[in-house]
Formats: sequence, C-alpha cells, structure tokens
Amino acid sequence: MNAFFQLIARHRVLASTLFLAIFPFIMPYEALAINILIFGLFAMGFNLLFGYMGLLSFGHAAFLGIGSYLTGIGIVHYGLGWGTAILVGVIGAAIGGLIMGFLAIRTRGIYFSMVTLALGQIVYYIFYKAESLTGGENGLRGVRVDSFNIFGIPVDFLNPLVKYYIILVFVVAAIWLISRILNSPLGAVMEAIRENEKRASACGFDVAKTKLLVFILSAAICGLAGSLRALHLSIVPIDSLHYLQSGQAVMMSILGGMGTFFGPFVGAAVMLYLEDVVTTFTKHWMAVIGLVFMFFVLFFPRGIWGTILSKLQIHQDSK
Repeated sequence: MNAFFQLIARHRVLASTLFLAIFPFIMPYEALAINILIFGLFAMGFNLLFGYMGLLSFGHAAFLGIGSYLTGIGIVHYGLGWGTAILVGVIGAAIGGLIMGFLAIRTRGIYFSMVTLALGQIVYYIFYKAESLTGGENGLRGVRVDSFNIFGIPVDFLNPLVKYYIILVFVVAAIWLISRILNSPLGAVMEAIRENEKRASACGFDVAKTKLLVFILSAAICGLAGSLRALHLSIVPIDSLHYLQSGQAVMMSILGGMGTFFGPFVGAAVMLYLEDVVTTFTKHWMAVIGLVFMFFVLFFPRGIWGTILSKLQIHQDSK
C-alpha cells in the first residue's frame, strides 16, 4: 500500500487526472461533480499561496469573481467566443493579482490577511456598482454556451457529463502547471520563504518578487476557476466576489491538507458533498459543516489528505 501511494506521489498529475476522469460516476449527480471540480481548482490556486508560501489571503474571492465576471461580460456584452472569454477572465484575474499583490506583500502576518480582505471588498464594491455591465445585486445573466464544434465534432455543452469533461481539460492543464511550478526552482524558493523568510533573504533570494509572482499565479488559477464557474452556471452571481468565498477556500485547503498537492481537492469534495447531503435534512447546514471542520482541525491538523500521507510516511518533498 505504501509503495502504491509513493507511485501516486511520483506521478501526481497522471494520478489526479485518472481519478478526476472517473469522479462524476462516483458522485450522486454530475452537477455536484462539476462544482467540486471548479472549487477544487479554486482551492488549489489558493493553496499555492497559502500552503506553499505561507501567506493567508482573505481576498481570493476577488479573483474568482473577476474571472467569472470578465468571462461573462465578454460573452454577454461583446459576443466573444467562450475560449477567448476564458482567456480574458484569466488575464484579468492575473492583472488584479498584480495590483493587489503589489499592495499586500508590503505587509506581513495578520496585516497581510486584513489588507487582502480590504482590497477584495473594494473589488466587490466596484463590480456591485457597475450595474450596466454586471447586473449589480441581480448578477450577470445570459452567459450561455449551448453547443460548439471541436475539430468538426459537435459538442453539446448542455449535457452535464460533456460539460464536466470539457471543464476537466482546463483543470488538468492547471494541475500540470501547478505541478511544474512546485517542481521548479521557484517551488523550492517558495517553501524556503515559508519556512524562514529572513534566512531565504539572506541566501540571496528576492523575497518580495517571489511573493508577487506567486500571488499573480495564484490569482490567475483562481480566475480560471471563476471563468469555468460562469460557463457552468450560465450566470455570475454577485456572491462570487463575497469574502465568504475566500473563507471557503481557506476551509477547503485546511480540511484537505494545506501544503499538499491534492489536499485542496479532497477538502472541496468533502465540504461540498457534506453541504449537499446536510441541506436535505436541515437549513442549518453551515453549523454542521462547522462542527465537522472543527473536528478535523482538532484531531487531524494536517488535514485529511495530509494525514493519510503522513501515516504512510511519504516524504514531504514528494507531495
């Protein structure tokens, strides 16, 4: 069993892809699988900054929302193709990450978290007030992608299973990119800064530039999740920018295992599946999920996936 998990760790992108390929057949219905896929990507992008750099941001909902809104605006108001609209959403989120990161990395600790929260709320207010483009509190409607052709083959995007696999292509590309980042010298510098920022600086690494670069990459990945969410829902709700979405990313990362490669996906799956099940029994589902979250934080501080890996004694570098 230990050798099996070590094999998975060495080929984590392939293993993640194979698991996600069969994932919709495990879930009760495809829409839940798509939600987990999108929010797993969102949590993974957040974990790049939080788990591997040690920077806790409460403003990452801004990038999810920017990606969603710019993709939606491109389709609804400017008639862009869905592929171009996704690109616009990702670039917009990356630019937002550049601006927010440039301002936030000047602070540390809880001050960094509070600055990102404040900047995220500014972004929320900007999109909330731009009613002619965003629909204000009613959200942006009409983000429809019905069908299209890929190499002459018709694709029905309204089919939930087809939609899942189209979105999976983008998610796998992002997973591969994250894996490449973590395996690169940049990944080593990120973990060095997380463990001891002063020592990393003394070794000659430019800490500020590294933080800013990782912030931008994290924002772009979260923006991709937002773009895919807009296509999935055919609407961009204003709560895409709400700080509670940032809180969800934090909870998913901690629940699954921050600083682990696949942990955020596990956290997203557990959290959203529990939400789906508990809401059928009570309207107080947030209290139930809160209790579950507290249980795992107290008794499994490494998170679900992190605890599994530590029990199997897989070296941290292979995660």
